[in-house]
Amino acid sequence: MALFSSPPSSLCVLRLSAIGDACNTCAMVQAIQRQWPTTKITWIMGKAEAQLLGDLPGVRVITFDKKQGWKGYTQLWQQLRGERFDALLHLQTALRASIVSLGIRAKYRLGFDKTRSSDLQNWFINTPVISPDSPHVLDGFMAFAQTIGIEDSNPRWELELSQADQDWAKQHSDSAPILVIVPAASKAFKNWTADGYAKVAEHAVARGMKVILAGSPAEVEIQLAKQVCKLSSVPLTNLVGKSSLKQMLALLAEAKLVIAPDTGPAHMAVATNTPVIGLYAHHNPKRTGPYRYLNYVVSAYQEAIEAETGKPLSQLSWRSRVKDPDAMQRIPAEAVITMLDKALSDFHTLKETQ
Repeated sequence: MALFSSPPSSLCVLRLSAIGDACNTCAMVQAIQRQWPTTKITWIMGKAEAQLLGDLPGVRVITFDKKQGWKGYTQLWQQLRGERFDALLHLQTALRASIVSLGIRAKYRLGFDKTRSSDLQNWFINTPVISPDSPHVLDGFMAFAQTIGIEDSNPRWELELSQADQDWAKQHSDSAPILVIVPAASKAFKNWTADGYAKVAEHAVARGMKVILAGSPAEVEIQLAKQVCKLSSVPLTNLVGKSSLKQMLALLAEAKLVIAPDTGPAHMAVATNTPVIGLYAHHNPKRTGPYRYLNYVVSAYQEAIEAETGKPLSQLSWRSRVKDPDAMQRIPAEAVITMLDKALSDFHTLKETQ
């Protein structure tokens, strides 16, 4: 039975990071807003996440800066002083998030059940949310919405972009359909090979696409993008490190297709309804892959986890992670090229495939 039979007055959502998880949380928040437009929603998120989602319509965003240490906690608690919410949706098992929750007063404190909980989160909640059959992170978040009484939990996103951000993205587009490749994740072991990206980019250009590389200013991303450009026999537009998160969101919205490893921009693309080819080896893509486009994931996860553990995937937890730092090298360029051709056909991206 749902916790609320009528719209609650106020809810607090606690999900600090990371970008991809924040995008998935956004779908849950907007599902709540569609059914209960009068409910006041406060979302506590990290600084980087606030750069992307801090202006969500109808949502009061409070930023938590973990780099401030204890001061970050006390400043946040001061902002919430005297407030009491009808429910706290505690969507992050990390201990720092649970410490944040100590300053949030709420009648119901929802958290993950034992299937998904970790880091002692159960100490900080009073209402465990029953895990859905699907292991995907977003389905786990949507279970929170269902528990409080939301009937339509089909994920949909409505993200607003400023005219300036849209103009920035449009200046990099032309008549050719755009393929955005986000070569790198924040953790280098999640990255595919520069040679692989170059071969895929060459194939995309041969098919009539314009290829743009995108990413953050992190040195690992900048260096990988430079390698890809150097190895490619065709010219690529390298925008890695040259955009804000909002500009990147606009660029992903402008694209016809995105290729990315297990990284935030893959989920940003999903939020703009742009098809994504996800490249996975370390995490189970059924749990963390780009929602709606799981059938377009190129994965070496099963091969790598079975080689590492000596057990069939069916005997392993869906949370199992591959530790081999070279696991992504198991993905052959030919497999990604084949998936690219399939996506171009399925989504009628090119004139000759229509």
